[in-house]
Amino acid sequence: MSEETKITNPHDKLFREVSSNPDNARSFLQNSLPGNILALMDLESLEICKDSFIETDLRDYFSDMLYKVNLSGNPAYVYVLFEHKSYYDKYVHLQLLEYMVKIWRLFLKHQDGKKKKPPLPIVLPMLIYHGEQSWPTKRIRFSSLLSDPLEELSEYIPDFSFRLYDLTRFSDDEIKGTVMARVMQLLFKHIFDPDLLKKLPGILSLMRELMKKDTGLQYLETIFLYLSSAVNEVSTETLKEIVEQALSRREGEYIMTLADKLRMEGEIKGKIEGKIEGKIEGKIEGLRQAIELGMTLKFPDKMYSVMSRIMDINDISLLVKIKDAIKTARDDSEIMALLN
Repeated sequence: MSEETKITNPHDKLFREVSSNPDNARSFLQNSLPGNILALMDLESLEICKDSFIETDLRDYFSDMLYKVNLSGNPAYVYVLFEHKSYYDKYVHLQLLEYMVKIWRLFLKHQDGKKKKPPLPIVLPMLIYHGEQSWPTKRIRFSSLLSDPLEELSEYIPDFSFRLYDLTRFSDDEIKGTVMARVMQLLFKHIFDPDLLKKLPGILSLMRELMKKDTGLQYLETIFLYLSSAVNEVSTETLKEIVEQALSRREGEYIMTLADKLRMEGEIKGKIEGKIEGKIEGKIEGLRQAIELGMTLKFPDKMYSVMSRIMDINDISLLVKIKDAIKTARDDSEIMALLN
């Protein structure tokens, strides 16, 4: 797959595609939470919240899902942060805590105008992990990050633990759930495995019945994008052969058609971006020439010193401001002020 069509964070795309389906979400929670917590939950009441608590500029690196369920008859939130990094993140507690506070703040925002303010809902933070090494279980509580002594100050310190779902600790047979919940977890578990390509036919064969439904090809497309982006040096032809072995020739041909479509979209995107970039560069160059002409006519002794700095400026709005300032400036200090 070309660089243009690769996904910045392929794990995020697959996770969202699968876990945004209520049946898959219920299945995952049913098989990942302990019995004493499940006994409190009404999973049939599960709703998927659309509000995202990830900052816009970080969405390529983190994925979050928020589920609302009734807990002992009262609404509560189950917040799932999918950690896709292949290494242990010691300070992930801070990230979880930040998102928990955002959930509560958003909840309070929705209570604006109400006379009686309800109590804050319970937020259950979960961490799904699939790195190459198991997550150290002694690092589950927030207090594990803090320096000693804790006993005397413990009542003043916020503390919590998160529910860790570490795929490295499960055998393939222990991973349960809906077809796509299982396929997703197995792919995550083995994505760094040198023998991944040998395991893929067995994993994808779980989808045979699903391919009879309308959602089958949609999930297959997501998996193709995931594997093409997450696995180094895997060809479309190899994936086609694996899909044909696991499913059927029809799905194998679909992979080739999809690859051609994505390749074409990538080429079109590249051409469009190239044209846009060319127009921007042309506009910048035109502004630089106008500034050079203006300085030559009005402040010739400062022209070279100004232009040496103008050549490093790519901000169109600033270049326009400098060009316009030359027309009205009474001395060159007004121009120099804009450059500082």
